[in-house]
Amino acid sequence: MNADENNNTRCDPGVPSIEADVSRRYAAGAERRETELCCPVSYDPRLLKVIPDEVLKRDYGCGDPSRWVSKGQHVLDLGSGGGKICFIASQIVGPSGSVTGVDMTDEMLELAKSAATLVGERLGYHNVRFLKGRIQDLRLDRDWLDRRLARKPPANETEYAALQDEIEKEQADNPLVADNSIDTVVSNCVLNLVRPDHKAELFSEIHRVLRPGGRAVVSDIVADTDVPRAMQQDAELWSGCISGALRGDRFLQAFNDAGLIEVKIVEQADKPWRVEQGIAFSSVTVTASKKTGADNNGMAAGNCC
Repeated sequence: MNADENNNTRCDPGVPSIEADVSRRYAAGAERRETELCCPVSYDPRLLKVIPDEVLKRDYGCGDPSRWVSKGQHVLDLGSGGGKICFIASQIVGPSGSVTGVDMTDEMLELAKSAATLVGERLGYHNVRFLKGRIQDLRLDRDWLDRRLARKPPANETEYAALQDEIEKEQADNPLVADNSIDTVVSNCVLNLVRPDHKAELFSEIHRVLRPGGRAVVSDIVADTDVPRAMQQDAELWSGCISGALRGDRFLQAFNDAGLIEVKIVEQADKPWRVEQGIAFSSVTVTASKKTGADNNGMAAGNCC
């Protein structure tokens, strides 16, 4: 298998059930801290004072994308976890702005929502909300889907097809995050957790929800070479932010391929976070912008640079 095949595996049965493994590990991480899920990161201590300790102790990230957020912005955090970056960003954008966190793990969402009321009371305003969704599909409200399945789960193929039609209608009529609605998309060590065959969709969704001229700021883990198939088959390494990491140049190209421009590394660790089987894994923070113009309505227009 050559390098291109290795990084474009589609529905490979050898790749573990990534979403289930990630959910299990991060559900456990919502209950107790897992030190292997994060890199050392320094945050502005003034912005941490209003955040409950149970959130701070269960934060898993590799950078601080909130440093690129501005007053009055509408911010979206992909894979918001316990809500730390959201609560930091809420103070920066202030009462005239808003912050939305999207996560798929019920336990993390419960932790974040339970803290949101307290943080709002301490700040004197409430501008943060948390939604259940997959970051590679920001159209579908997973809470809506949970309610729909509880009410009437499909009993046969005909009902399953009807459900798929309902899902598509819901995505079109009531998207979880609307087109061109976000000033800044942030994410902290989460994009690597998305399975290979969904990564292109993920970057396209970032492009879709950003307003023209908006910006993505993503802190994530990259590898210095392609991650081999054998490591991709290791569920522990997947959920540990290792096996899903893209090679550094491929990570940057993914933004370009989605139609984003001005892609650049704004922060990079001096030394690797971890070395596994001779491959160095390091944290980077990348910024990319959505260009202005008519071609930014809806999905990505293609490679813009």
